Amino acid sequence: MDSLHELFKRSPEIALFLSLGLGYYVGKLKFGTFQLGGVAGSLLVAVVVSQVGVTVDPGVKAILFALFIYAVGYESGPQFFSSLGRQSFKEIVLAGVLALTGLATVVVMAKIFGLDKGIAAGIAAGGLTQSAIIGTAGDALTKLGLAADEVTRLQGNVAIGYAVTYVFGSFGAIILCVNVLPRLMKRGIREDAIRKETELQSGVKLLGDGEEAAMPDLVGRLYRVSAAGATVEKLEGTLPGTALTVEKIQRAGKMIEATPALVLNKDDLILVVGRRSGFVDAAGRLGTEVQAVAGMELTMQHHDVVLTNDAFDKKTVSAIRSGTAPGVRHGIYVTQIRRAGIALPIAADLVIQAGDVVSIYGAEQDVKRVSAIVGYVLIPTSKTDFVYMGAGLVVGLLLGLLTAKIGAIPLSLGAGGGALLSGLLFGWYHSKHPSFGAMPVPALQILKDLGLAGFVVVVGLSSGLQAVDTVRQQGFTIFGVGVGVVVTVVPLLLTMLVGRYLLRYDNAAVFAGALSGSRSANPAFGEVLDKAGNSVPTVPFAITYALANVFLTLLGPLIVGLV
Repeated sequence: MDSLHELFKRSPEIALFLSLGLGYYVGKLKFGTFQLGGVAGSLLVAVVVSQVGVTVDPGVKAILFALFIYAVGYESGPQFFSSLGRQSFKEIVLAGVLALTGLATVVVMAKIFGLDKGIAAGIAAGGLTQSAIIGTAGDALTKLGLAADEVTRLQGNVAIGYAVTYVFGSFGAIILCVNVLPRLMKRGIREDAIRKETELQSGVKLLGDGEEAAMPDLVGRLYRVSAAGATVEKLEGTLPGTALTVEKIQRAGKMIEATPALVLNKDDLILVVGRRSGFVDAAGRLGTEVQAVAGMELTMQHHDVVLTNDAFDKKTVSAIRSGTAPGVRHGIYVTQIRRAGIALPIAADLVIQAGDVVSIYGAEQDVKRVSAIVGYVLIPTSKTDFVYMGAGLVVGLLLGLLTAKIGAIPLSLGAGGGALLSGLLFGWYHSKHPSFGAMPVPALQILKDLGLAGFVVVVGLSSGLQAVDTVRQQGFTIFGVGVGVVVTVVPLLLTMLVGRYLLRYDNAAVFAGALSGSRSANPAFGEVLDKAGNSVPTVPFAITYALANVFLTLLGPLIVGLV
């Protein structure tokens, strides 16, 4: 034990990464259908490792959490701002219900077990994982007119109550949001996340990583012309709309240019590219389909183009199609249109706007021609724009320093709230101007995973030893009777019931995100995100999380006044 203590004293980062590695291993273990998950596993292992005695600079926790919460906001900025309005009513009510039930639970438990104001406030701070309660409660204690030594004693009790209950406050929220809520709703978080994502994309089918359509919409086929006399232009003109185009021609073993006026001969080989529906409708008119022939290969390109040409702004798809010369749009197929990160159904009456990202498919020369007319090509990158990211984090942390007062109670977003708000704003702005501020999906994922898991590990390493020691010294007074457990579980359960049966949440992924945010339960939210596999839970989380930072912070002086 002493040798481990010395090792972790010399290199506390070993304890951090050891807890991460073992924690994710423990999190993968299944007990029947129950599984802890990586975040909860890391927290549990960190508490065990902390018994050796580990000191981790608190700045590490602040940095990791800022990275996590900024990445969460950045990913969800476009959806967040489009979802604000009357549709956010349920999230507002949910955050209010949890704060009120949390207050009532703490006050009732304090009365039953004779807890003093300091212990009660500390249990609220730890059981509800809202550290700001420590500050507001401590400040309220100084205004009671008590002797200085009594104020010091009560403020010390705030810290004790917090240390003892914070670990289960984080762990219990994970269990309730990730395991209990889906059982209550009889719906899976992953399945509902996919369903909600499809709704957000207006019914547009999106393929996940490693997925591809068994029958892709755009295909290329090779035909041997069975009858001479038709020009390329005429052949394409007899096909349905602009569904198919002749891209390459081989005659007597030699390649010739596929110009519109070229007359096709019998036995010419033609490579035709287009939509599957076009091939079905044109069956029998193209000739006899053949296997691959040397020299007839063609590499197609798929590019995202940001629309900047005012000639297309505020016009419908049908108007653009009819108003564009056939020679300009020849060989180009639009596969997707996205606005602020949301895929839109490509319908004739869809109104195109400047800033929309249009995905086009075609041969290299066709893609270059159309890209220059429409706007500019988005160059795929695996690099993160650290200038933009750094600016976003600085702005967020500065916002977190701002303080407003309600009476004598100071309120602020805190570093987490500021970074979240900044991430939302910077992510939304990037969706409007995608040429800069890039943060690839893998980079976002590592920031979220490492940021959150590292944050909870530091919490476990910093608080675990003190929590266990306090339980040993205090016996059953604080933790044994389950006061901290009750304060963690009861408000979440009551809020869960209100959300399910009064507010009528019918999507487990959305509900889990909103519930974890209303408790400012970041570890629980991280596990919800992991289960969902997409960003669907983030928007409701962002709304309730912002409200919880205010509502739960106000509990400090209220508990001091009511206990």
